[in-house]
Amino acid sequence: MTARNTSGGPLTALQRAIVDFVAAKGPVTSEQVREGLHKTHPLKDSSIRTLLRRLEARGLLSHVQEGKVFRYRAETSSARVAAKAVKRMIDGFWAGSAERFLAGLVDEKVLSAAELERLARKVRSRK
Repeated sequence: MTARNTSGGPLTALQRAIVDFVAAKGPVTSEQVREGLHKTHPLKDSSIRTLLRRLEARGLLSHVQEGKVFRYRAETSSARVAAKAVKRMIDGFWAGSAERFLAGLVDEKVLSAAELERLARKVRSRK
């Protein structure tokens, strides 16, 4: 597998959908993943197996073999994958400053001051 396929870069929408499905339903076979995603991502079984192998190489999934069948399970939660993606964005766009990131969300009206205050209370309660 090439570095492009196993890099720690951001997940595509399809990769996120696979990790989310496996996390919610796992352990699952490649066929169960294909059937579960068929409405939004109609793919051949070989394509699903390739994606599962690549996600496994990235440490996001693992498998156990039962006879000739591989059963996949998530090695990390969807929330952790999302948090890592946000961390990469903060590092890339705001030089690692979560404060600047949150201020930008408030400035652009993505996050209200009230929501930010609730987050601040949550952070304070975890200390």
